[in-house]
Amino acid sequence: MSGNSIGKVFVLTTWGESHGAAIGAVVDGCPPGLDLEERDIQRELDRRRPGRGAAVSPRLEEDRVEILSGVFEGRTTGTPISLVIRNRDRRSGDYSALKDVYRPGHGDYTYDRKYGLRDHRGGGRASGRETAARVAGGAVAKKLLQRENISILAYTVELGGVGIKDFDEEAIGATSMFCPDREAAENMEAVIEEARKKGDTIGGVVEIVVRGCPAGLGEPVFDKFDGDLARAVMSIGTVKGVEIGAGFQTARMTGAACNDSLGPEGFRTNNAGGILAGITTGADIVMRVACKPISSIPSPQETLDRSGNPATVMVSGRHDLSVIPRIIPVCEAMTALVVADHLLRQKTIT
Repeated sequence: MSGNSIGKVFVLTTWGESHGAAIGAVVDGCPPGLDLEERDIQRELDRRRPGRGAAVSPRLEEDRVEILSGVFEGRTTGTPISLVIRNRDRRSGDYSALKDVYRPGHGDYTYDRKYGLRDHRGGGRASGRETAARVAGGAVAKKLLQRENISILAYTVELGGVGIKDFDEEAIGATSMFCPDREAAENMEAVIEEARKKGDTIGGVVEIVVRGCPAGLGEPVFDKFDGDLARAVMSIGTVKGVEIGAGFQTARMTGAACNDSLGPEGFRTNNAGGILAGITTGADIVMRVACKPISSIPSPQETLDRSGNPATVMVSGRHDLSVIPRIIPVCEAMTALVVADHLLRQKTIT
């Protein structure tokens, strides 16, 4: 299976399946001398860890990371950093009934068509559990960006049709939804509870902001900064849409309204979302991603079995009701990987 790596200079490769012995990541291209300990990575993994909150799976994984290589006496050596996370709380038997049927909304059908076989235990490689490896690798990227005074913040702006009206950054870490509007967060929790009663799931929208990113990152044609950002977040299984800056709203604007005028103080607006012609402007990078509802629902759904016969499937097991809030650190991780990669690429030519 190809396509398991992202980046050109700062490269992340993830490996493992949801119900295998472990999942993990290899980070190659990290400069030497960066302070890095397991607790730096664990901090990010704890934000993504399942088993906490009303919206998330009761699967009780500790998600304890182990650094196997690339770090000596608390500092990166410049060699590949290998990270492993053991799968401790597996209940593969929950998926026995799904061995020969395709779950709607999942990659069962497409994996079977591509490879001729699939790991039906929790989706195997296609499981959202794979994102823990991304978060681990993204934590290394974040450490690199901290040294450059670049920060990344993601938060929920919509869930199940409930959107934010206020913005209080302190509320992001204080609400279970990672939402900057406390009242909206409460309403989002109510929507999730209603979905639980109906045996259904809920989608949402996450906004990501990069602060302190210097101007000049990105390439002018095929490796545009916004193109690479979109590719990175679209590689997250739940993400079905991406917009940067004013995004789809730009299609309804005039050029005079859309263009970001410049003054001695810099850009006066930021409809471009911090990127022009595929290159960063130095303004905040602003991106939003649309996340689809969780595909595993405990309600009957029409499908086919592997022989092409009509079947009905009802997915049991332990699943989230919404990817929010656990998707928040995943979005930050994928963004950090792109910023770190382009930052190091730029340093090779300056």
